[in-house]
Order: sequence, then C-alpha cells, then structure tokens
Amino acid sequence: MTRRYSVILGNLGNTKDRFCGGYKDNPDTMTMLRHAAAIPDVSGIELVGTWDVTPDNAGEMKKILADLGKQCASIIPDVFTQAKYGTGAYSNRDDAVRREAIDYTRAMCDTAQELGCGLLCIWPGQDGFDYLMCTDYQDARNRFRDAIAEVAEAYPGLRFALEYKPKEPRCFSLCARMADTLLVCQETGCDNVGVCIDTGHSYVAGESVGEAIVLASRLGGGYDDTAGRLFHMHFNDNHGLWDDDMIVGTVHSTTYLETLYWLDRCGYGGWISMDQYPYREDAADAIGESIQWLRGYSALLDQHRARWDDVMKTGDAVAASRLLRQALLPG
Repeated sequence: MTRRYSVILGNLGNTKDRFCGGYKDNPDTMTMLRHAAAIPDVSGIELVGTWDVTPDNAGEMKKILADLGKQCASIIPDVFTQAKYGTGAYSNRDDAVRREAIDYTRAMCDTAQELGCGLLCIWPGQDGFDYLMCTDYQDARNRFRDAIAEVAEAYPGLRFALEYKPKEPRCFSLCARMADTLLVCQETGCDNVGVCIDTGHSYVAGESVGEAIVLASRLGGGYDDTAGRLFHMHFNDNHGLWDDDMIVGTVHSTTYLETLYWLDRCGYGGWISMDQYPYREDAADAIGESIQWLRGYSALLDQHRARWDDVMKTGDAVAASRLLRQALLPG
C-alpha cells in the first residue's frame, strides 16, 4: 500500500507545556516550512489556521508550498487556543461566540479551497465540560451538531474530519472516542463529515486503534480514498495515561502493526500525518524518526501479510504471538 506522509507545521516550532513557555527558540514560519520539507518521505504539510495561514496570506502560502514541492494535507482551524472559546466553540451557549467560530471555520474553508486542499481537520478541544450538574448535554450536543452541519452543508466539496480526544483541555470532550464521534457524523446528515484518529488520543481513550478504524469504515462515506468515515490519521505515541505526543514506536509496537494492517484492510488512502510535541528533541529529527518507524512497520506487513491474514481467520493468539516475534526478531 502506497502511503502519503505529512506533518503538522507547528510541531516544528517551540512546543510549550503547562510549566514552561518553551525549551527552544521559536523559528519563523518559513524556517519551519523548510525544515518540514527536508524531512525524508514528507510530501504534505498540515497548516493551523491563523498560526500558519489566513485568508490574507493564502495565495502566498500556496506559492511557497508549490515551490517546496509539497501539498497542503489539511487545514486545522484554531478553535482551541483562544480564550473566547474557553467554554466551547461550536457548542458555546453564547450565540455570538458560536457564530464567530462558525464564520471563522467558513473562512478557513475558503482558504483551503484557495490552497487546493480538500480537508479540514477539526479538533474541537474546548467543546466539552468540566463540572457535573451544570451542563445540558442534550443542548450542547445539538449546538455542536448543528454548527458542524452548517459548515459541511455550505462546503459539500470539502471533507471535515472531527478529531476526538477523551479530555484536555476540558475534563470531558464532546468528541471523546470513535463511537460518539461517529454519532455526531451520522446526526449531521452530511456524508462529508468524518473522523480523524489520533493514535495517542485513542490510546488514552482505552481503544484498540484497529477496531476504531473498522468502526469508522462501517459508516458509509462518499469518497473512494477513505475507509468509510475515516478521513484522516494523526500518528504519535504515549504511555497511555496522557497525550504525550511522542515518537512513534518508542512505546507501542504491535499496536502500530495492527493499525496499519486495518488501514489497508479497510481501504484507507488518506494522509499518514505526524502530530508530535518534541518538547526537548530536535523536531525534524523526531518527526522523521516516526516516519521511518512507520515505513519499517509497513515493510513487515508487506513481508508477512498473507500469514497475518491467515492468523486473523483462526483467532489463534499463540500463532499471532509467534508471527509477531518472528517478524520483529528475525533469526
């Protein structure tokens, strides 16, 4: 299976945590673009709206990407770092704030079209709740659904991938896991609304990423290059307790093999995008390492694919263990 690798541009910048404002100098956008373009096997770049691209500089960004020989893999609207969205963007009780989030997302849709990008990856990080007995879950979900549907209906030629995450920055997210995110997709009535799986988010949610892929594939979509409603993939690693955004393969191994296996089985042809926070590491090197891990896992799959198909049919756990051991520890 041919894979297309991309990287979120901001991951090459000065990534901050809650304790320190940054451990590195923050390069300018052009420097980050050059670093991203130089990472082996990267053919696409994801841009965060307002951070990297705006309606005013879209033409310039389009030329820069063309000169670098890269595609815009997706645009990520920034509805998560601004204080005005602190109690929700698409689900905000304040109609004016909610309208601002919708109109801003529509502007990012126009920007995506100018860049020739067909995908918006929406991480609704502020759409959730913290305390009990003070949130009307029905109303919050209705507002969220209606906002996403309004944008998707206005731009039928674009795809909208909702990126789920159990928590952070809110204690509970409206899009927390695959199942509830698929419910939103279905409730919008729009077949151009789908899902982005972030592997690290899925680990924290206690999911099997392979099963999550299958769940998304079972809800029909109108696109040939996707597995049902699975529109996008973000890759990183963590220890399962928090969204650490580490180098792929440094914690998990079997999980990534199974993830790639099911992406292939379900016909996913979208981007394989790196979403990491290399707080202390050289960003380009860390992201490049992730891609090489994934290339290595893909090679193992190709080498043993028929045997894995057979093991899947039998459900034999010992045979699966033996094949994994032989693939990972040849000789």
